[in-house]
Amino acid sequence: MAKFKKTTAKKTTAKADDAQAHAERMSKSLSESAQQIWLAGVGAFSRAQAEGTKLFEGLVKEGMGLEQTMRKFAGGRAEVVRDVVENRVGQARERATDTWDKLEKVFEDRVQRALVKLGVPSREDLNDLSSRVEALTAELRRQGSKPAAAPRKAAKVAKAAKVAKAPKAAKAPAKRARKNAAPKE
Repeated sequence: MAKFKKTTAKKTTAKADDAQAHAERMSKSLSESAQQIWLAGVGAFSRAQAEGTKLFEGLVKEGMGLEQTMRKFAGGRAEVVRDVVENRVGQARERATDTWDKLEKVFEDRVQRALVKLGVPSREDLNDLSSRVEALTAELRRQGSKPAAAPRKAAKVAKAAKVAKAPKAAKAPAKRARKNAAPKE
């Protein structure tokens, strides 16, 4: 019967070790996943910034080329063509801005999800906590202002005690002055 108990204890210990190792692997995996999400977001942000600028510059060059071509063909209609080109450039700007805004939103959402997974409190959580601390502080101040008469009374008693001890304090400097005035041998 003793052999059976030892075997059971070994199995229980092995299961606990396996569970702990599994938990450590999960924790490490979660940390690596959050790091990868962060890096992917930063990479996407960088790529969108670089490609968005290139796209915009390319559209401007294309627009200038179109404007010159249209001036040759249209002659006196250059203003109309310029308006069309400016309209198209404006549309391209809007599309680029919309794309940029969408990319920023995706990046912010991914970062927020990673922070939530890691247990980092949000701005709303911190604001709620701050409001609760302010409310508690106000409550403590309100409750603390009621028994204010007792400390005032204690301060008056302490002041009266200092006044009563004043003559002794005055004697001490006089005694020191006499000691210093004594001739040195």
